[in-house]
Amino acid sequence: MTHELNDGQVLPAVGFGTYPLTGDDGIEAITSAIRVGYRLIDTAVNYGNEEEVGEAIRRAGVPRDELAVCSKIPGRHHGYDDAVQSTKDSLQRLGLDHLDLHLIHWPNPSVGQYAEAWRALVDLQQEGLVRSIGVSNFTEAHLRRIIDATGVTPAVNQLELHPYFPQQEMRAVNAELGILTESWSPLGKRQAPFTEPPVASAAERLGVTPGQVILRWQLQLGALPIPKSATPSRQQENLDVEGFELTDDEVAAITALGRPDGRLFGGDPDSHEEM
Repeated sequence: MTHELNDGQVLPAVGFGTYPLTGDDGIEAITSAIRVGYRLIDTAVNYGNEEEVGEAIRRAGVPRDELAVCSKIPGRHHGYDDAVQSTKDSLQRLGLDHLDLHLIHWPNPSVGQYAEAWRALVDLQQEGLVRSIGVSNFTEAHLRRIIDATGVTPAVNQLELHPYFPQQEMRAVNAELGILTESWSPLGKRQAPFTEPPVASAAERLGVTPGQVILRWQLQLGALPIPKSATPSRQQENLDVEGFELTDDEVAAITALGRPDGRLFGGDPDSHEEM
């Protein structure tokens, strides 16, 4: 199972999130994930682990053309020239000659330069330093501004998306615009809804774990989840979500767990600043 992006590139159904994996333990965990079978590796300047990701890629021994590596431009680099340099610095830290996917991490609307960062990404894609370009945590208004400014639609919009915050409206906007929804914190992190009846009952029916149910729910929504785990057995488990299927009623029941205050830390893209 894969996703074809609006630019013709293809991403796997499940990726691997690397925050906050750093140091030798981080390298070991990311290397394990690649060897287990993950082919989309997600990092960011602000994760402080691009060097670890690059080292893990080298240690894992998987051909570079079989991997999709994603990083993100932080808010402090939203100026056009800063965004170009930020991307080149990311490539240097990773030890790579191109990124397969590069995102604007947050819109940071009070700064008001995310459209400049987007123009930089459009040009970087044309230069071949970046294969696919996208955004993270963008609302419909943010998306329409950069599309109107450049005529280029993001390939991906990475959002907080889990059963307590299922993002129905933004998933619909992304679908309308032909943008793939990617899910950060797809299991819900600290408030993981593993014991919620719709999740637990589906897990029991299917003979899988609650985490696998939630990741399968993500797939059936049409989203691309990027779970993180440092444990090889859990990494394998999180990747093994294509051999079973939830019913429509189960998908709806899990989606209905959504809460108005379901965000993990109040990260509203209209007000949250991440420099």
